[in-house]
Amino acid sequence: MKRTVIFDLDGTLADTSGDLIAAANTCFRGLGLGDLLDHSQDAATALRGGRAMLRLGFSRVDGFGEAEVDAQYPVLLAAYAEDIDTHTVMYPGALDAIERLKLEDYAIGIATNKPQGLAETLMTSLGVRDVFASLIGADTLPVRKPDPEHHFEAVRRAGGDPKRSLLVGDTATDRDTSRNAGVPSVLVTFGPGRDEVLKLNAEATIDSYEELDAVVARLIG
Repeated sequence: MKRTVIFDLDGTLADTSGDLIAAANTCFRGLGLGDLLDHSQDAATALRGGRAMLRLGFSRVDGFGEAEVDAQYPVLLAAYAEDIDTHTVMYPGALDAIERLKLEDYAIGIATNKPQGLAETLMTSLGVRDVFASLIGADTLPVRKPDPEHHFEAVRRAGGDPKRSLLVGDTATDRDTSRNAGVPSVLVTFGPGRDEVLKLNAEATIDSYEELDAVVARLIG
């Protein structure tokens, strides 16, 4: 079984914040509230998921709470599915770093808390799905990150060894997943919220994908 590198998707492999915010604003406009989120201010929240965006938007107006978050979440997912890649781009150097790792015989996969269908659609639309040997989404298993089984299953489906794996991510959820799994985490600092990422005390951080190869070799050989 191969040494394996598993990647988070949103905020790690790709900047999806623009399309996520647009989907959330579709919900708010449908309620007559206008665009409550702004990409320049709220990108970090967008990369924490749909419910986080809805909570933030509703916090800026009176009379809305968790019931409205629950009601609007499927509306957000539908809006996002219809317009999933207008603004989304892979982070610079990500694909080159992955190709270098594959040349060194690492298995490569994705573990994301984005619903699997949306993740499959996005990666296919971006033309990069075939780069990854596995893709585990939020609803692939009965559990999701930070449950370690989410990571382990991504490794197994990639043909890898869970004991010789690591997780590349950008949030506390990714850090906690790796700790629960007993494997190292590498957190990227080039997305929004660099200072918060540095406070998470991951085994390593990288400022660009040019640094990934050396870090992976140091952590899992």
